[in-house]
Amino acid sequence: MSDQPGRTRFLTVVEVADVMRVSKMTVYRLLHSGELPAVRVGRSFRVPQDALDHYLRTARVEPGQQDEGRLSS
Repeated sequence: MSDQPGRTRFLTVVEVADVMRVSKMTVYRLLHSGELPAVRVGRSFRVPQDALDHYLRTARVEPGQQDEGRLSS
């Protein structure tokens, strides 16, 4: 697939997991929760590169923030 201007590049779940350095299961959780948008192709998901870039830019945790629902020790 060539990178042509105006064309969206779609990534597989494995490719997204590799970029984010997480498991495939983590990517599936993000997809099913709606945190990371995707399109369905048959039984597979494809994530637009732009959506992944946006997620990574905006899903930052500031120092001192805690995950909601997690207990601090």
